[in-house]
Amino acid sequence: MPHMPLASFRSPLWGLRPSQVFPRSYPLSTQSKPHGSSLSRRNHEAKKKRQREKQAALEAGVARKSKSLAESSKSWTPKEVVVYEIPTERGEKKDVSRVLPPAYSPRYVEAAWYSWWVREGFFKPEYQTRLPQATGETFSMCIPPPNVTGSLHIGHALTVAIQDALVRWHRMCGDEVLWVPGSDHAGIATQAVVEKQLWKEQGVRRHELSREDFLREVWKWKEEKGGEICEQLQALGASLDWDRECFTMDAGSSVAVTEAFVRLYEAGLLYRNQQLVNWSCALRSAISDIEVESRPLPGRTELRLPGCPIPVSFGLLVSVAFPVDGEPDTEIVVGTTRPETLPGDVAVAVHPDDSRYTHLHGRQLRHPLTGQLLPLVTDSAVQPHMGTGAVKVTPAHSLADAELGARHGLSPLSVIAEDGTMTSLCGDWLQGLHRFVAREKIMSALRERGLFRGLQNHPMVLPICSRSGDVVEYLLKSQWFVRCREMGDRAAQAVESGALELSPSFHQKNWQHWFSHIGDWCISRQLWWGHQIPAYLVVEEQTKGDREDCWVVGRTEAEARKIASELTGRPAAELILQRDPDVLDTWFSSALFPFAALGWPQETPDLTRFYPLSLLETGSDLLFFWVGRMVMLGTQLTGQLPFSKVLQEKLRDGNLDSTELAIAAAAQRKDFPHGIPECGTDALRFTLCSHGALGGDLHLSVSEVLSSRHFCNKIWNALRFILNALGEKFVPQPAEELSPSSPMDAWILSRLAHTARECGRGFLAQELSLVTHALHHFWLHNLCDVYLEAVKPVLLHSPRPQGPPQVLFSCADIGLRLLAPLMPFLAEELWQRLPPRPGGSSAPSISVAPYPTACSLEHWHQPELEQRFSRVQEAVQALRALRATYQLTKARPRVLLQSSEPEEQGLFEAFLEPLGTLGHCGAVGFLPPGVLAPSGWAHAPLNDTIQVYMELQGLVDPQTHLSLLAARRHKLQKQLDGLMAWTPSDGETETKRQQRLSSLELELSKLDKAASHLRQLMDACPSPREL
Repeated sequence: MPHMPLASFRSPLWGLRPSQVFPRSYPLSTQSKPHGSSLSRRNHEAKKKRQREKQAALEAGVARKSKSLAESSKSWTPKEVVVYEIPTERGEKKDVSRVLPPAYSPRYVEAAWYSWWVREGFFKPEYQTRLPQATGETFSMCIPPPNVTGSLHIGHALTVAIQDALVRWHRMCGDEVLWVPGSDHAGIATQAVVEKQLWKEQGVRRHELSREDFLREVWKWKEEKGGEICEQLQALGASLDWDRECFTMDAGSSVAVTEAFVRLYEAGLLYRNQQLVNWSCALRSAISDIEVESRPLPGRTELRLPGCPIPVSFGLLVSVAFPVDGEPDTEIVVGTTRPETLPGDVAVAVHPDDSRYTHLHGRQLRHPLTGQLLPLVTDSAVQPHMGTGAVKVTPAHSLADAELGARHGLSPLSVIAEDGTMTSLCGDWLQGLHRFVAREKIMSALRERGLFRGLQNHPMVLPICSRSGDVVEYLLKSQWFVRCREMGDRAAQAVESGALELSPSFHQKNWQHWFSHIGDWCISRQLWWGHQIPAYLVVEEQTKGDREDCWVVGRTEAEARKIASELTGRPAAELILQRDPDVLDTWFSSALFPFAALGWPQETPDLTRFYPLSLLETGSDLLFFWVGRMVMLGTQLTGQLPFSKVLQEKLRDGNLDSTELAIAAAAQRKDFPHGIPECGTDALRFTLCSHGALGGDLHLSVSEVLSSRHFCNKIWNALRFILNALGEKFVPQPAEELSPSSPMDAWILSRLAHTARECGRGFLAQELSLVTHALHHFWLHNLCDVYLEAVKPVLLHSPRPQGPPQVLFSCADIGLRLLAPLMPFLAEELWQRLPPRPGGSSAPSISVAPYPTACSLEHWHQPELEQRFSRVQEAVQALRALRATYQLTKARPRVLLQSSEPEEQGLFEAFLEPLGTLGHCGAVGFLPPGVLAPSGWAHAPLNDTIQVYMELQGLVDPQTHLSLLAARRHKLQKQLDGLMAWTPSDGETETKRQQRLSSLELELSKLDKAASHLRQLMDACPSPREL
């Protein structure tokens, strides 16, 4: 499925190039990683150079075009990029002795950490068993193996971000975690890439080489170019165990594939037969259903197809007359969108109850091209209200016609060859012609014979090969098939019984429907790159009549020869065996991945310890083609479900037409005149996880990722402040010994405990949006916006209190550990700079540090205190609103609180200093109940029992502010009038309009109240101008 390239969020490796909406993908690694031969490294370096040159040219061009706009824009402006330049050998720990740069820079943060994590073995289950928090439980997953031919796109990034967050959380919790990396050999795609390269570089076609020579070229290409996926996964921070990396064409996979084929054959679940298959004439191979793109056509549409010398029109219905034999003036008119298949027609069918043709039942028709007699058959599958109610029957080139033909004993005629040309059965006048060239010749012949009855637009769905762009044909081929009914029933029952959980649960209905209608699976592919089918044709010395071919299956040729000898009764040495040249469908080997990657069919320690997998997380588009087949083959071959839960997510593809795309590109240039900024791995991961795996379609915007980058910068600045506040001689207390010394300290520690509880709940439910929301709220709204601001003046007290620094340390330490599964690079960079706890027993990396739990922090949790402080925050908002209304920028007015309830006054007494600090006010005091407020003070009610008063006398010029308020009111009133006059067409827009109306009316009411108060103030005390 197409997605935005993953490189869209990194610059130059993580950034969309300026002025581009969907650019081509760039590598993601922050450093060149030598792999393969010296030629590979030279190619890699040359590619990097071309990319840098193209990047520079793009940036220069856009800078010239957007210079004037950029100068006046208030949107994002490029920040100075800070790069980590301290010499560090690959695998060595990053030097964190230097002072943190003044601003967050993804390139600085992400450098050097990953190779150190890998070298230290933090991602290996063997290391995790030695952790102090080890639980003895296991957690295992496999990555959905991406195609070795490609680069990661945003869909892959979504899967990796969710999986890695879950894996890192389990690892920090003390579970023995195994996350298996791997890549898929991608039979059709890889072969096509190498064929194109051979033609471009050597001028050689595949069939000019031997199979062995071609496969050597493919392996050479794989070694040189196939490592890009791994580099990109590492750039994403994926904590995979690379020592267990699996490739679906490596030796272990080959053994597993052969064993699976043999076992399925021996169980009667594999057979060879001639059936209709999806066929790509351009590739000359059968293709899977997932490689067939259904393209809707509204009517006549002209397409250019590979190998066809002329443009071809589709979306047309051709009407053809079939004369009734013996009645010169009687005919049956049939409509077809595929006139090139007319030579393969063996009958015409009508519905038995269609009165228009009742009198012709049992008659014969003349073929419009050959004049041969064809039967008129009746079949209830024919839809009498469609077209003329009569259909031509072409069993060799239509799935529906094949079923109809089988019911009536009609023999198929194959008139289209593997290469898309017409066969000898069509006659000399058509044989060898491209099928769509033959179409025009057939149309001309029908006109000449007077049997053409018209041509009209006809909406249709055209099957297109996604690999080649050619129209898919349905050809009768002798292929290997897997019987799916029995295994499919078990897969459906597993979901129905709850043994297999699909999440979100709405996938269960589609799962049951698919398996209730499942057909047999064609697994033969006419390729050279892939697992060659372990089946052998026993070649007889002479043909024995119409006897069917004799095929045997074996793990080796020797085993197959022994079986053939027993089958034929002839000595094994005398037999001639020919191995099937076809290879297996790539999805066959992929379906074995969960257990083959762990060593199956051998009983390896990994297979015993980590199979079945704990969880499978993947895109919803793979639910049937991959997940369903893993369940079928896993249950059949291992006796167990390969996993007990499947998390499905979907990144919504863009579907803009060219006009909308141009508008979107223009808007993007306006929002980001300097190009989309570098956001970094952590920001991208956090954004993707914030949507969660359990929702519907995911709509990702660049603005969201940029917002997450701002969040990273906020955390960065918070840690800079905390580290400065701690100083060099700070010694942290154990968390269990820390007791808050003030209500504000108690409040932030309670919020920290609450955040740990929410994060644990989200991870347990595998709903990562709960985790991201809790972390975002704590770091931004609790710690940065409230506690850090409130504690600044406290840290200036003399003597300096001991409590706040300890609280700041705990917030940083625990907050970063809570964040680590989602933002591993940023969390590691900042956590490594925190002072170590006494005793020297802390973890070497945050990736293996204990994950904070609600239980361990329960002694800090004070929900009643949080509830009380929420009232204080309401007062802060009221004070800030008053300051904004009267435009008090630098003044720090005094504040009075008045409450009719003594308990409420006590609530505020504990927070008077932070209330003044957060409200940007001066001294905060209390006004006794029933006492009138001083003259010249603004008023705002918090509720029925609490009133807030703010001093204005001498701080504002009423006359000046009245004119400013009048201007603001005029502007808002104009907006209100415009909304009142507009009537939206849909309900959703009307709801938003009503919300905006309410907001404007409330703001106007506040302005009117402020204006009235200023007039009273002006009457009571003339402005300086009047004196």
